[in-house]
Amino acid sequence: MSEQDPTPPNPQQQAREPIFLLPGDVTAIIGVLVAIHLASTLVLNQDGQMQLVFWFAFQPLRIIAGLDDLSLAVPLIWTPFSHALLHAGWEHVLVNCAWFAIFATPVSRRYGAGPMMAIFFISAAAGAALFAATTLYSGSYLIGASGGVAGLTGAAVRFIFQPVMVAQHPETGERMVLGRRLASFADLWRDSRARFFVLIWVLLNAAVPLLPLVTGTQMSVAWQSHLGGFFAGLLVVGLFERKS
Repeated sequence: MSEQDPTPPNPQQQAREPIFLLPGDVTAIIGVLVAIHLASTLVLNQDGQMQLVFWFAFQPLRIIAGLDDLSLAVPLIWTPFSHALLHAGWEHVLVNCAWFAIFATPVSRRYGAGPMMAIFFISAAAGAALFAATTLYSGSYLIGASGGVAGLTGAAVRFIFQPVMVAQHPETGERMVLGRRLASFADLWRDSRARFFVLIWVLLNAAVPLLPLVTGTQMSVAWQSHLGGFFAGLLVVGLFERKS
């Protein structure tokens, strides 16, 4: 009597490894950012691109113009948020997407898609506010997701450096991983890794205005948006923490 090989399992019934390790919501938002920039470069002509910036970029000068003509300030209702969906070039959008993937992922996995997006857009608006405070009369405009991503960075800093908490089930005695707790601001300062990350991140962005003195070239980096977004995310993430 000969032995026969067991029937191989149906490939469709086997568990499949995901192609992308990113959460679905993170992947979707990256897709939106890329799609918007792709459409703006392939579909719109130069006049259309100027209109896109005019209506959806954040322009602080509208605050002043609105004092004389209120209609000129109407786009300020949405542009503190919509500017985060526009980018100046492919390098700009790809760097922001990579940064977004790194820091939106832990925030999304901890809080879910809705809170992650809320932190992103709240931080984008906070970054726009600080940008306006420092460029009110300059005529500059703000585009790019970096303020929102900086907020996700600040939110993630509150827990990614904390130790994993493990507890014992009261009935079975099984060890359970509870995750990482949200650090207080005092905890952030006491933790050497978190303190180093925050200080280096803030100092690097705060130093951007001084770079032209060293390099002799003007830097088109919205450091104000980075700082405003970072501290907004650092502050508001606690609102989404689940109460035990």
